[in-house]
Amino acid sequence: MREQSVPYAVTAQPVTVFVPGQGMAFMPLPATLARSDAPRNPEVAPEVVTAPAVAPPPAIRKRPPPRTVGTRVHGQPAFVLHSYPYKETSLIVELMTRDFGRVALIAKGAKRPHSQLRGVLQTFQPLSAGWTGKNELRTLTDADWVGGMLPLEKTALLCGFYLNELLVKLLARDDAHPALFNHYVATLNQLAHNESPPIVLRKFETALLRETGVAADLTRCTTTRAKVLADVQYVVEPERGPRPVLADDTAPRVSGKTLLDMEREDYQDPATQAQSKQLMRYLLAHHLNGAPLNTRQILIDLMQL
Repeated sequence: MREQSVPYAVTAQPVTVFVPGQGMAFMPLPATLARSDAPRNPEVAPEVVTAPAVAPPPAIRKRPPPRTVGTRVHGQPAFVLHSYPYKETSLIVELMTRDFGRVALIAKGAKRPHSQLRGVLQTFQPLSAGWTGKNELRTLTDADWVGGMLPLEKTALLCGFYLNELLVKLLARDDAHPALFNHYVATLNQLAHNESPPIVLRKFETALLRETGVAADLTRCTTTRAKVLADVQYVVEPERGPRPVLADDTAPRVSGKTLLDMEREDYQDPATQAQSKQLMRYLLAHHLNGAPLNTRQILIDLMQL
């Protein structure tokens, strides 16, 4: 008896898959071969029918992990900005650090006569600091004097305290500004080498406002959107920038040349020095919300800086 060929066709059997947001579902997928009663030409290959491709479920986008403050830090370049007593034998120390910005630390036992920290936690000297903790107020674990910088004296010392007061009052804690840290180090070196205090301070004040994101573009007029003109008088709106002077303006008036000189950090012109001093005093007062700067008042009284 002759064996009869049996045609085959592809059929689909349901399989169980997991669809995000819908739970378990049945999807038809090509699975088995089944007999067919349809006549078949032995010289023609059977038609293969495939089930439509099922698109894979969309990938679930993972949120980036939240930025957290490390629990332990070692060997961080730092400078003491300010310190004050805490309980009977300790200090709270404000540090300016390279990679973590301004941080507040408890220096346990630093007020004791024989504490190693007592002689190390001095202003204007480079330190290598370490701390532990997750809260805003952490615990100082080590501080080593690095050296390599000349001490500040006389007027330079007062200017250094002025820089520190600006950083304490204008910088938010745990907001890193590596470029500003480097500018601070350079400014201390310039003061220690007796460079002109007014010029050094103007450069640092401008860098501080720029690095904290509140500095306006001094080279472009907010009214015309054109570049400021050297022979035109302007006032600088703290949140916007320079515009031509109006009759009832009470803000300091500065020439376009002064604004262009400040952008180039060129303070050789006495008029630029005088006008930039008044302008920066006005801008800083705005961003400090009227909070007084004690060291600046001392400098004003002594040297008219």
